[in-house]
Amino acid sequence: MLTAKKKQVVMVKTQRHDTDTGSPEVQVAILSQKINELAAHLKDNKKDHHSRRGLLKMVSDRRAHLKYLKKKSEAKYNSLVKKLGIK
Repeated sequence: MLTAKKKQVVMVKTQRHDTDTGSPEVQVAILSQKINELAAHLKDNKKDHHSRRGLLKMVSDRRAHLKYLKKKSEAKYNSLVKKLGIK
């Protein structure tokens, strides 16, 4: 589970400014952290199908945010993908 401290650390690394909590970059970074943690959980709990569905939903949401970011600013998209190591 993504605790408030972990979430804050992830947000600080990708914020545009000090009070930025909802930009696509921040949302993608938070979703990526959640995806990584849930993927680790699913390696141990192979039959947890409810969490697997949640993982697929998060991956879909992240893909949509990345698509939007690429459409708006390809430079920001490329730097975020490189920073997070997504592709």
